[in-house]
Amino acid sequence: MDVQLKKEARKGFLSDSEVKDFIKKSQEGDQNARDILVEKNVRLVWSVVQRFLNRGYDPDDLFQIGSIGLLKSIDKFDLSYDVKFSTYAVPMIIGEIQRFIRDDGAVKVSRSIKELGNKIRKARDELAKRDGKVPTISDIATYLDVSQEEVLMAQDAGRSPASIHETVYENDGDPIILIDQISDENDHKWFDKIALEEAIRGLDERERLIVYLRYYKDQTQSEVASRLGISQVQVSRLEKKILDQMKEHMDA
Repeated sequence: MDVQLKKEARKGFLSDSEVKDFIKKSQEGDQNARDILVEKNVRLVWSVVQRFLNRGYDPDDLFQIGSIGLLKSIDKFDLSYDVKFSTYAVPMIIGEIQRFIRDDGAVKVSRSIKELGNKIRKARDELAKRDGKVPTISDIATYLDVSQEEVLMAQDAGRSPASIHETVYENDGDPIILIDQISDENDHKWFDKIALEEAIRGLDERERLIVYLRYYKDQTQSEVASRLGISQVQVSRLEKKILDQMKEHMDA
């Protein structure tokens, strides 16, 4: 590590210009600069991980996945952007964690709930044999010395996800499917939200950044143009293209 890298690495934080200097060195193959960038952005990764702690995943596992997103953002960051590295890195880290969760399975259940679910199944069999009838939730809760709410939660968590087109009731050939039960007076806004998230995931890094700055940070096209180092006209054209692309995705 050269003298300048050692000096800057001892700092508690790096300025924007220093961060970009390290990114430039890292992209040119300097492993020391890359290591320092990761070290200085540990808190950034952990701050993103906090958003996903209720999903049933080990925090350390999420941190490792988030770190992959951080490394990708270091490698792909365009130094011509007039934007803070953290502004670019956060959506990349979030995207990497979301991709991991999506690919790993629809629902993750914590170990304690899984263990309670196993105890409930055994208790149900034992109580049925002992009493000669199907046990109630109250019977199982009393037998295991847990609350009825805990029994219900463990049972619900153990069920396989249902298809939104699964028939939940049928009367004289007139079926009611699950989508009918979860639709609302707001014209399927729940599904619109899912479709919107999928559409955003289909954008490239710069397009997602424009969406983030325009619609999450509420910046004007001129402000976005200034941060990205392009003209307001270019931002306007890109924004129109992005919105058309997202609409086409959501209508598909």
